[in-house]
Amino acid sequence: MAVSLPIEKMSTAEKIKAMEILWDDLCKKANNISSPAWHSQILENREKEIENGDAKFVDWDKAKKKIQNSL
Repeated sequence: MAVSLPIEKMSTAEKIKAMEILWDDLCKKANNISSPAWHSQILENREKEIENGDAKFVDWDKAKKKIQNSL
C-alpha cells in the first residue's frame, strides 16, 4: 500500500501531528514489532561498557544543549 502525503505543503504542526498518529499506532502494536539484530548487539556492547566502567554519561540538559547547538 503506497501512501502519499503532501509533505512539502504541510506546516510543521501538521507534520508533527502526522508523526504522533504514526507513533501512537505503532505503540499499540509494539509486541508485534521485532527489533533488528544489530540493535541487540549495540545494547549488549553498552551493557558491557557499563559493567567495565568504560561507559561515559552526559547530563541530559548538557546533551540537549549540545544537540541544539549542532543544529
